[in-house]
Amino acid sequence: MTDVVNSAAAEASHLRSGLDAADLREAITDHLRYSIGRPAAALRPDHYYRALALAVRDRMQDNRVASTQQSLDQGAKVTCYLSAEFLMGPQLGNNLLNLQIEDAARAALESLGQDYDEVLACEPEPGLGNGGLGRLAACYLDSLATLERPAIGYGIRYEFGIFKQEFNDGWQVELTDNWLANGNPWEIAKPDVNYLVNWGGHTEHYIDDSGADRIRWVPRQVIKGVAYDTPIQGYGVHTCNVLTLWSARAVESFALDAFNTGDYYKAVESEVTSETVTKVLYPNDEPEAGKRLRLLQQYFFVSCSLQHVVHIMDDLADVSLQELPQRFALQLNDTHPSIGVAELMRILVDERRLDWDLAWSITVATFGYTNHTLLPEALEKWPLGLFGESLPRHLEIIYEINRRFLDEVRAKFPGDVDRVRRMSLIGEEGGQTVKMAYLATVGSHAVNGVAALHSDLLKASVLKDFYELWPERFSNKTNGVTPRRFLALSNPGLRSLLDDTIGDGWLTDLDRLRGLEAFVDDPQFRQRWREVKRSNKSRLSEFLLASTGVELDPTWMFDIQVKRIHEYKRQHLSVLHIIRQYFRLKMDPTLQIAPRAYVFGGKAAPGYYMAKRIIKLINAVGETVNHDPDVNRFMKIVFVPNFNVQNAHLIYPAANLSEQISTAGKEASGTGNMKFMLNGALTIGTLDGANVEIRQEAGPENFFLFGLTEDEVERVKREGYRPSEYVDRNDELKAVLGLISSGQFSHGDTEVFRPLVDNLLHDDPFLVLADYASYVACQDEVAAAWQDSDAWSHMSILNTARSGKFSSDRAITEYCDDIWNVGPVKVEI
Repeated sequence: MTDVVNSAAAEASHLRSGLDAADLREAITDHLRYSIGRPAAALRPDHYYRALALAVRDRMQDNRVASTQQSLDQGAKVTCYLSAEFLMGPQLGNNLLNLQIEDAARAALESLGQDYDEVLACEPEPGLGNGGLGRLAACYLDSLATLERPAIGYGIRYEFGIFKQEFNDGWQVELTDNWLANGNPWEIAKPDVNYLVNWGGHTEHYIDDSGADRIRWVPRQVIKGVAYDTPIQGYGVHTCNVLTLWSARAVESFALDAFNTGDYYKAVESEVTSETVTKVLYPNDEPEAGKRLRLLQQYFFVSCSLQHVVHIMDDLADVSLQELPQRFALQLNDTHPSIGVAELMRILVDERRLDWDLAWSITVATFGYTNHTLLPEALEKWPLGLFGESLPRHLEIIYEINRRFLDEVRAKFPGDVDRVRRMSLIGEEGGQTVKMAYLATVGSHAVNGVAALHSDLLKASVLKDFYELWPERFSNKTNGVTPRRFLALSNPGLRSLLDDTIGDGWLTDLDRLRGLEAFVDDPQFRQRWREVKRSNKSRLSEFLLASTGVELDPTWMFDIQVKRIHEYKRQHLSVLHIIRQYFRLKMDPTLQIAPRAYVFGGKAAPGYYMAKRIIKLINAVGETVNHDPDVNRFMKIVFVPNFNVQNAHLIYPAANLSEQISTAGKEASGTGNMKFMLNGALTIGTLDGANVEIRQEAGPENFFLFGLTEDEVERVKREGYRPSEYVDRNDELKAVLGLISSGQFSHGDTEVFRPLVDNLLHDDPFLVLADYASYVACQDEVAAAWQDSDAWSHMSILNTARSGKFSSDRAITEYCDDIWNVGPVKVEI
């Protein structure tokens, strides 16, 4: 009998944890029957996807439980990464890669009559982020687990993610992203892990048991936050961390009395109102209701996260909250979670009754703040009235933080009244506001930018006064991307070539790519390199033909610009160059130019008028160019709809040229530029963000540089920028703008692009016209370089070989060692 029991236990264990093809086949079959519940005749590839995903999740769970237990047993310090966005991307392929069972999964599916690639393509992408910020957070979670550093990601489980993008007559159309329609096999609901979050109301004084004067918050509304956990598996290790996303629920979801009396709306009113909090990513915050909801979203997830941390301290680690800085590092990923500074103070002072000075020392020692932008609109300033009405106790706490902080400023800079005014957490310009970036800076022991140039600009401009007060708090942590997803997973051809050439150690030590330099002049290696790129371009071409109807020739140069559509990123500068080429070909039918495919991708915020005009212009020029036999032999344009992580797997590996052309001093870092470089694309760019470091690493001779520097941009603006003067001096530019204005690309409609042209001629806040001549001259250099395939291959190989610095593993190691003091915990199973 004992043998039977042991045999059954062993069989069950293999069903849940076995890593070979036979075990995976059995696990898939088991989930098809018991989790999916479909008869064999009704099974489709998406059912096999869900069954395989559940089987893979099973195999991560032993690692997940062991990681938590060993971290607690050792009293290890844990990173908590607080972010309003986590753009995780499809997870099945990534988890198979990190568990090192891709071949086993492929064999298991094939034995069940399924195509591996077709099954993986069934996975919906959770659009829980807008772009680089959310994708960076996902890369960092991958690296934390791979480096065996204990970590928890905290965010929001948005029911509807970033909108799906389609085009109607060239205009962006936003569709609902119902990513949870068929469930999410990766998450584990934890209804017992829930916390109450207050909102609105007022505060009142009371005397506690010891006779001390205290303040309590009497809320107008209480919302419940419920945890959903997603395991985050490291590559080639047993460490499996967790991403905890919070979903809003009503405290009492159904009012039976109201239902019984016939008031059916009131019966569910509380549920509907509460669940709105986590309904959609980034509601439109132009109306006040949108601002209020966005503030509520930020406070909701931060409050739930901090309450969870306190629960771990109290109930799992069984240590005093005074040890919080020794047990947890709380990192604010941009300004969205910065309300956490005031919330932790509320918990420590109001709920735990700690002395203010002790509570403040704990708070500052626990928090770190990463700034991701220099744009004033992204630094978040909440109207004082709205903030006080929504978070009355937090406003009182911020006033007290500000009072004490400004006393410190006065002591350090006596008599400098203007400095005190500038540094106040309460802004007075254009109506009183609460400055959240300042709150994050004051409440954190470490503040960092995300590229060398960005960090220097932070210290010299946006946070200059704070740097002069606390220079020791400031550092730079240049962003990075995970090579597992953005090379190994998305570029299997290059992965195979790298493994054959330098071994597979580069997956966890990207600096090993330097070994490629020994092969840069090897004709056979160069040929294989070009074959990989050609295959990737064919793969992207097939996708674009199916999704857009535009057919591209893989032998052409693929010139790619994919990122959020914004004026400072200057997609319209690229369009001006394209129209210039179109104009030259129309004026001279004998002209021969190197054939080039221009590929764009990215979303404009629904309320961003000018960005949506830029999308329309790209599509309109594309329609004209692609249907004109005089020019479509040399150039075509395609806009990839709904740019996301999934189609990025096809886009980055296919690029020959990466467009990184933002106005110098505006892009904090960028990470797309790193993904392109990693996959062998050459960069045309300004000295902005991480471009500076990419050029340093690749070598100036392997980077196409143009445009004004940040200092020159400031000088031009200071001296009085008059964009029309640049047009007057450049007949070609005048002709390009004239074509747009004349309706050449809009079927004779002279009004549709007037706002764009007028903006460029009379305002041009991001100096598009000032950089135009330099840009098109640099594009001519690109075209000439492309003609020499050996020289281009040489530069392409060196870009990949020298991209090691831009691994998220390097970035996370720096955060762990320099800011968080979080060491590795070896997890044994």
